[in-house]
Amino acid sequence: MRTSIATVSLSGSLTEKLTAASRAGFDGVEIFENDLLASPLTPEEIRARCADLGLSIDLYQPMRDIEAVPADEFARNLRRARHKFELMRRLGADTVLVCSSVSPAAGDDDALAAAQLSELAHLAQDFGIRVAYEALAWGRHVNTYDHAWRIVEAAGHPSLGTCLDSFHILSRGSDPKGIEDIPGEKIFFLQLADAPRLAMDVLQWSRHHRCFPGQGGFDVAGLLGHVLRTGYDGPLSLEVFNDVFRQAEAGPTAVDAQRSLRMLQEAAGVARPPAPVVPTGVAFTELLTPDAEPVEAVLDALGFARTARHRGKPVDLWEQGRARILVNTGAAGRRDGTALAAVGLESPDPAGAARRAEALLAPVLPRRRAPGDAPLEAVAAPDGTELFFCATNRPPLPDWRADFADVPHTAPAGRATGVTRIDHLALTQPWHHFDEAALFHRGVLGLDARESVDVADPYGLLRSRAVTNADGSVRIALTVGAAPTEDGAHAQHIALATDDVVTAARRFRAAGGRLLTIPANYYDDLAARYGLDEAELRTYRELGILYDRDAGGAFRHCYTATVGRVFFELVQRDPGYHGYGAPNAPVRLAAQHARR
Repeated sequence: MRTSIATVSLSGSLTEKLTAASRAGFDGVEIFENDLLASPLTPEEIRARCADLGLSIDLYQPMRDIEAVPADEFARNLRRARHKFELMRRLGADTVLVCSSVSPAAGDDDALAAAQLSELAHLAQDFGIRVAYEALAWGRHVNTYDHAWRIVEAAGHPSLGTCLDSFHILSRGSDPKGIEDIPGEKIFFLQLADAPRLAMDVLQWSRHHRCFPGQGGFDVAGLLGHVLRTGYDGPLSLEVFNDVFRQAEAGPTAVDAQRSLRMLQEAAGVARPPAPVVPTGVAFTELLTPDAEPVEAVLDALGFARTARHRGKPVDLWEQGRARILVNTGAAGRRDGTALAAVGLESPDPAGAARRAEALLAPVLPRRRAPGDAPLEAVAAPDGTELFFCATNRPPLPDWRADFADVPHTAPAGRATGVTRIDHLALTQPWHHFDEAALFHRGVLGLDARESVDVADPYGLLRSRAVTNADGSVRIALTVGAAPTEDGAHAQHIALATDDVVTAARRFRAAGGRLLTIPANYYDDLAARYGLDEAELRTYRELGILYDRDAGGAFRHCYTATVGRVFFELVQRDPGYHGYGAPNAPVRLAAQHARR
């Protein structure tokens, strides 16, 4: 279906917004009046710019407080409308949005509202313009879509139809099934937005917290299904008021918006992009560093062994169990210090995963490939992390390890910490990419997204949302907020699974590794909450091990000191425990701030 986006959904000047929408693949735009008023371009120049970019102008909005008003007020409204219609003719827009009145002058009189809207539509018809009447969720008398439709139906004018807005319908808890009673040709426009479930004034909710479909808690796909069953054949348009989007760069936001519409059409059964290929494990993580020595010292203390080196690049492979970490000392690592740069995801169909990613607008990363290199496909996540779709020892699929030559090594005798695999990754997102990241990992990778969790940090609030596959072999915690490192930048961390975190912590420390020190007050509280025996508490206090428990089991974990922008976590997880120790996060964050 054709896609459109309201200019109010993007940041920047009108020219920047139009360019971003075009590059992201939108077919049209809704031009918000404030964007036009602030533009130095004439309506004719805006029309020409849109044509050059391949964009239609699908809607001009909004006109407010038009209907059910005294005669003298309505006469002034018609004069105002005539000016707008003349402007729209210059602009090349043929549909105007009229919002239900919030004016104290508006009366509770549907017959008067219908008569005045009919007269407005008659004037619009002279200019070749259609009027789309929308019920605002906070409208003074008309605040539901079915009420707005009754007025449109009573008016009976061919140039008057209704505009449906998913936020206004779903935020009030209205049943969208009644949409199917509206003839498709009388639905002049469809605006789509999602939102998190919040208990707040609906106007503030609408103005600050809307998001793209799939990023909130509304069943936007279900509503779209009802609309399509009417025979509606207009564009799917996004109208999203969001404080974050208004400050973020327009280009990536527009791409995120287009991705959300592609996923929405897939969910509603009207589009069939390549099916998601859910990853089945973490093949490797890659650390980019200007100085391998501190990183390798930590890996050595953790019981990893350097087993191989890339045949053509300064990249070493460190392994323990099925946990594999690449240490890359290439030129790119000299800029930003040690950072988690890439993740290899085990995929049952790497080529299919890459096709899915490309169809949903994930940036495909160019890769210099020497003769004989494994044909790995990589895309960029919203935070810039490179994601490789790969296979490990699964013929006939190419094995990514074929790019590495074995090196002589000796496992750290007596120091192996029993690490079996990577339990999870924690990726700290730029503040304006959090919702985009959750949608990306869910849509592109096919992972399930858990509910967001807020965590108190000494210097703010940290928000976290986990995405995972069905068996938990891939777990990624997406976070945004304060995350202290030595240079004050955002930190990432790699959690390593072990069957005995106490032994792992002792061996790590005995090998010279530094564990994060946890305040004694935490253990006093732990004794009160869980009734652990004194010997167990003493051990946890000595090693800085944190503890959590729920109905599914226990979770024991501890943290290394941070190297650059990365630290490690040793994790002992009972099979029935599916969390990440969130109750302990404020203590860990405070300890990291104190250490810094």
